Amino acid sequence: MRQSRVKISQGLKRVEGQVRGIQKMVDDDRYCVDVLLQLRAAKAALHRLEGLVLREHIAGCVVEVIESGDPVERQEKIGELIETVSKITG
Repeated sequence: MRQSRVKISQGLKRVEGQVRGIQKMVDDDRYCVDVLLQLRAAKAALHRLEGLVLREHIAGCVVEVIESGDPVERQEKIGELIETVSKITG
């Protein structure tokens, strides 16, 4: 998890830089299409990070609860996972 946490943190810092760059583009009255393309790039980067966090959640938190053998906790965690995936996919 540590290595993934580092990747997530680095990715968020890159997105933060992208957003600051986009803000500067808007402040500098740059061409709308250029701003839109940069917004799309930032959105795609966040989407990749979202996938990484979701994979880590499944590999860590969800698997841990399944392996614990507690049927109530397992159902709660699976329900939470289904709800979360539903929210992030649309």
